[in-house]
Amino acid sequence: MKKLKPLKVSTQKERNRIAFRGGSYSLIITAVVLAILIVVNIFVSALPTALTKYDISSTKLYSITSNTKVVVNALDKDVTIYWVVQSGKEDNVIENLLGKYDNLSDHIEIVKKNPDVFPTFAEQYTDETVQNNSLIVECGERSRFISYNDIYIQEPDIYSKSYNTSFDGEGAITSAIDYVINEEQPQLYVLEGHGESELPATFSKQIEKENIEANTFSLLNVDSIPEEADCVMIYAPTSDISVKEKDLLADYVTDGGKLLVMAGPTEDGVLKNLYSLLSDYGVETNEGIVVEAGREHYAFQAPYVLLPDMASNEITDSLIEENYYPIMPISQGLTIQGTSDKGTVTELLTTSASAFSKLDGYNISTYEKEEGDIGGPFAVAVSIESSNDGKLVWFASSNFLDEIYNAYSSGANANMGMNALSSLIGESEAMAIRSKSLNYNYLTISDSISSFLEVTMIGIFPLLYLGIGIFVILRRKKVQNETI
Repeated sequence: MKKLKPLKVSTQKERNRIAFRGGSYSLIITAVVLAILIVVNIFVSALPTALTKYDISSTKLYSITSNTKVVVNALDKDVTIYWVVQSGKEDNVIENLLGKYDNLSDHIEIVKKNPDVFPTFAEQYTDETVQNNSLIVECGERSRFISYNDIYIQEPDIYSKSYNTSFDGEGAITSAIDYVINEEQPQLYVLEGHGESELPATFSKQIEKENIEANTFSLLNVDSIPEEADCVMIYAPTSDISVKEKDLLADYVTDGGKLLVMAGPTEDGVLKNLYSLLSDYGVETNEGIVVEAGREHYAFQAPYVLLPDMASNEITDSLIEENYYPIMPISQGLTIQGTSDKGTVTELLTTSASAFSKLDGYNISTYEKEEGDIGGPFAVAVSIESSNDGKLVWFASSNFLDEIYNAYSSGANANMGMNALSSLIGESEAMAIRSKSLNYNYLTISDSISSFLEVTMIGIFPLLYLGIGIFVILRRKKVQNETI
């Protein structure tokens, strides 16, 4: 058995020198690497957030659409976005979004205004109460105020008795930019003089957001539809139009005009002249109120509150894709008699074959089909294209846009109404941006799986890593001893 011999002094010194040199080299390399990381970190922090952050949210909450890029990249005027917010109260999502607008164009400037420092600043733009994280978009003498409540929108969910929250920051900002840089906006002329209902607040607000300017007018004191009208709307009339008014409207569509009508059964009388606009295209309006016999085609145990089938069309496609269902209350049944040389008729919403029209109308005493009631199926919304690029969209319900029914449909009714209006006027890039839902779907797991995951993550994995560490240490020590 050989005895271990002590190392020679010279050999020991050589090893110490090599070890010192290796240690110094390691320190230098470490210092260089740390310096490089610091420089890279400083460089990356100076980059725009668009290049350093990636949006992995399911609704692309932190991204902007190509529609916004089209609007912003076309800017030839300077736009200022004032961010009204107290220091320390900044909303991170809004801050991220404003950063993306700032990076998109040199014509956009973001200016933060602290109401504690500038308490009266917002008063020159709005009379509303200004909450933190509200915005003001300005270009020259034109401006638009965007309330925090217009960015985070809450809509009641009748079924769950809660609220659905959506983020409409991009839609609101891009719409405001489009508004302040363009003095000429689409003109909607709303007919009055026949007991028409006032447009519901939700729909009116959506029209404003889409930068459509609404004007009321009467056909009694004009010889033709105003030339500046991009679309004429008739909403929930309670009395009939005159023959002259009917002729003016018919000529308007025939000459290429766009007409949106929301008119259903009335309590008193029949809107004969108004309905004749449809008969010109081979569409018959049936007397009475449509009632559904199939339970899956009506809502809330009310057979007159219809859940019609939707046909694929530019007006309905977005609803079909997102599984939304419009509600048609107190509707009139429309029947397509045949083709017409004046234009093409497309059914948008249809009842089931078991539907029928109750001739008793508002005096319905039973939902059973009686003698004289008119059998279905019916169309309750149609789109008509005339032979000269004119277009007519007709919803056979005067209550279609009522706030309560819009809430019951989770906003589908107002969305479909806006889709129809956009199809008539021509949807701009700014109008095409929709809000992003903030309602999350949570993953639900059983108690047994939850317990297994807890034991695995808290117990097994740490013990496994500890065991591996001990094994590596013991192995290295064994190798060291064998070398010596």
